[in-house]
Amino acid sequence: MTRLRDDLLAHNERVKLFAGFLNAIGLGLIGFAVLRPLIENAMNADLATLWWTMGGLAMHALSHYILGYLRKEGPT
Repeated sequence: MTRLRDDLLAHNERVKLFAGFLNAIGLGLIGFAVLRPLIENAMNADLATLWWTMGGLAMHALSHYILGYLRKEGPT
């Protein structure tokens, strides 16, 4: 029974690490979309800013979706 539990814990940790990785990338993209126009010129918010923001939100949403692959231990 210990082996099955170890496999389950390893799977869940890998899923959480991958979801955290995608979430960090998504937040970085959103941060880039916000900071880039501020550094260059406040009036320079263009279509690229929207694309960076949408890409970041998509990565963030994907990380939430991936967390759905966490598994529970079955009844013993």
